[in-house]
Amino acid sequence: MRKEVIKRVKAFRILGRSIRDSFKSVFRNFSLSIASILCTTITLILVAIAIVISANVNHITKDMEEELTIVVYANADTSDEQLKQIENEIKEISEVASVVAKSKEEWRLEMKSYSETLNTTLEYLEENPLLDSFIVTVNDAEDLRPVALEIREMNNIESANYGEGMVEDIISVFDIIQTVTLVMVIALIVVTAFLISNTIKLTIFSRRSEIEIMRLVGSSNTSIKLPFVFEGFLLGILGSIIPIIIMIYGYLIMYEQISNSSSFSIIELISPMPFILITSITLLLIGSLVGMFGSARAVRKYLKI
Repeated sequence: MRKEVIKRVKAFRILGRSIRDSFKSVFRNFSLSIASILCTTITLILVAIAIVISANVNHITKDMEEELTIVVYANADTSDEQLKQIENEIKEISEVASVVAKSKEEWRLEMKSYSETLNTTLEYLEENPLLDSFIVTVNDAEDLRPVALEIREMNNIESANYGEGMVEDIISVFDIIQTVTLVMVIALIVVTAFLISNTIKLTIFSRRSEIEIMRLVGSSNTSIKLPFVFEGFLLGILGSIIPIIIMIYGYLIMYEQISNSSSFSIIELISPMPFILITSITLLLIGSLVGMFGSARAVRKYLKI
C-alpha cells in the first residue's frame, strides 16, 4: 500500500515538473517556439476557412434539396373521395416525408394574384380549367424519381412531375460539391498535421544536446519525453488562439452581411451558435493534439529515446 502511494506521489511530481519545464522551455527557446506557433496559426486559419466553407455548402445543399418536390395532378373528373384515397396512398409510400393537398380552387385564387392578365382570363372562364393537386416532399432528393414513378402508376393520376433531367443534374452537382469540400477539409487537416509535426521535430532536433545531457544524468525516458509532449501541446493551443478569434469574428461579420443583404436572400448560412463553438473546439483539438503527438513522435523516433 505504501509503495503504491509513493509511486503515485512520484508520478504526480514528474507530471507537475514536466508541465513546469514545458512552460519554461517555451520562453527559453522563444524563437523556435514562435516558429512552431506561426506554422500552427497559418495552417489552422486555412483549416478554419475550409471547415466554414464545407459546413455551409453542405447546409445550403441540404436546404435546396429539401425544396425539391413532386407536383401531382389528379384527373379532372376525380371525386373528393378519390382525392382523399390518392392522398392516403401517397402517404403510405415509405420515402414520402409529407403530402400537401391543393384544390383547383386554391390554384385558381393563387394564379389570379400573379398578374392582372391571368386574373382577367380566369374570371372570363365559366369553369375552372385547373386540376386538384398534391405537393409531395420526399426524405431524400434521390427518392424523387422512384416516388414519382410509383405515383404515376396509381389510379386517377394525370401527372407527377419533379423537373426530370434538371433535378438529376442538380443532385449530381450537389454530390460533387459535398465530396470536393470534404476532401478539401481532410487534405488541409493532413497538411496541417504534417507541417506542425515537422516544425516541432526541427525544434526538438535542435535541442538534442539538452536531451543527451538529461540521459547522462540518469533521467528516465518518460521524464525526458513528458516536458516535450506538454510543450507541443502548449504550442498547439497557443497556435490555435488566433485562428479561433479570426474564425469567430469573421463568421459573425459574414453571417450578418449575408443575412441583411437582398442579393444573397436565397443563401441561408448556418446559425453562428453553436457552429462557431464547435468549430473553435475542433481547431483547438487539432492544434493541441497534433502538437502533442508531433513532439512525442519526434523525441521517440528522431532522437532514439
